[in-house]
Amino acid sequence: MDDRQRGKGWRRVPQQGRSRVRVERILEVTDALVVSGGVEAVTTRAIATAAGIPVASLYQYFADKEAVLLALMERDLAELDARVAHDVAALEPLTVRSLVEATMRAYLSVYRRRRSLLMIFVRGRTNRAVRDYCREHNRRLAKELFEVARSAGMVVPDATGLHAELAIEVSDRLFQVAFDKDPDGDPHVVDEAIAIVSTYLESHATPTGVCGPPR
Repeated sequence: MDDRQRGKGWRRVPQQGRSRVRVERILEVTDALVVSGGVEAVTTRAIATAAGIPVASLYQYFADKEAVLLALMERDLAELDARVAHDVAALEPLTVRSLVEATMRAYLSVYRRRRSLLMIFVRGRTNRAVRDYCREHNRRLAKELFEVARSAGMVVPDATGLHAELAIEVSDRLFQVAFDKDPDGDPHVVDEAIAIVSTYLESHATPTGVCGPPR
C-alpha cells in the first residue's frame, strides 16, 4: 500500500483476482447509490447491502464511506485526466481559448457518461473529504495546464499558476450552474463559461496565447 492509497483510507489493496472483483463490485454499487440518492445517502451499510457482502468485508478494504467515494472518484478522474490530455495534445492551433474549450468540453463529455462523478465532484462538496480531494485535483490540473501554456509561450512573464488555479475553480462553479437543472449540462451556460474563463486568462496571455503562433 502506498502513501496515496493510505491517505484515501484504503485498509488493504486487493491483489488477488477475487478481491479485485469484490472491490470493483463495491465501486459499482456505490456509483449506483450516488446517482440515485446523492453523496449524503451513501453509507457503508447501504454499500455492503447493495454489494451483497457483510459490512465487515467492506472494512477489509476501506476505512469508511469517504474512502469508497474517493476511490470511485480516483477511478473516474483518471479517465477525465486522460481525456483532457488527449484533447489538449490534439489542439491546432493552441491558444488560451482553445485550451479552455478543450478542457471544459472534456469535462462535459465525461460528466455526461460518469453520472456519479458529476454527483460527487460537482454536487458533493458538503462532504469535507470530497471537497479536499476536489481541491487537490484542481490544483494539480491547474499546474499541468499552466505548464502547457507557459511552455508554448502563451502567458506573460509575470503570470503565475494562481491564474490557472482560479480559472479551474471558476470553471467548477460554472459547471455547478450548468448542471443545476439540466442533467446533460445547459449548453448555453457551458458556452458562456468558456467565454468567461477564456476572457480572464487572455488578460494574462501573450499575443501567441490569444491568436496562436505566427504562421
